[in-house]
Amino acid sequence: MLTNSCKYAIRAVMYLAMNSDPDKKVGVKKIASELEIPQAFLAQLLRNLTRDRLVSSSKGPGGGFFLDERNRKKSLWDVIISIDGTYKFNECFMGLAECDEKKPCPAHAVVAPFKKQLLRDFKDKTVTKLVEESEKNGTVISLKDSVIK
Repeated sequence: MLTNSCKYAIRAVMYLAMNSDPDKKVGVKKIASELEIPQAFLAQLLRNLTRDRLVSSSKGPGGGFFLDERNRKKSLWDVIISIDGTYKFNECFMGLAECDEKKPCPAHAVVAPFKKQLLRDFKDKTVTKLVEESEKNGTVISLKDSVIK
């Protein structure tokens, strides 16, 4: 459902939430290496996230990307909108041009409740909460060398 761009962006935001703060910035080269994401591609994603105020950055010596408290309160949905937009969540599961409560496709009754719950979860899950749950559950954001938990 999410594009690779969006998945990379979510992983990068999680990495920054776990490894940065206003006093500890991380460069795109390190993030790209740790998460095994092409550096130029990640740089563009981080620019978009910075533009949309989901990630903070500073230039010059000691500069880099980081998350401040305001960034950490943003939701997973905010990241998704920044990178993918909402169109995938408005599309018909079967690819029909018209599909809604008034003109449902054959799969609408099955898919609609799951789609609503997924949207609710994305909107309710803050970056901080996502990282807390990830650390508690031992889930990973990279499989490079040593696992980042």
